[in-house]
Amino acid sequence: MSTYVVRFMKDVLGDYGRQIEVCQGTLEIDASDEDEARERAKAKFCKDQALHHWSLHADRIQVRPADFPS
Repeated sequence: MSTYVVRFMKDVLGDYGRQIEVCQGTLEIDASDEDEARERAKAKFCKDQALHHWSLHADRIQVRPADFPS
């Protein structure tokens, strides 16, 4: 198993009407690959936020391997 950092991102209008990217939540997920990490993160995000579907609070999901110093 590897650890992944999963971020739920949303585009919103910021100051002066400019579009900015906002992180709606970050999770560390242990999974065998990025796809499994994404699916586990979706389920946990929905449970934690009491949502029916993750896309109610985010536009996209970023999955990256966690970088831990050795």
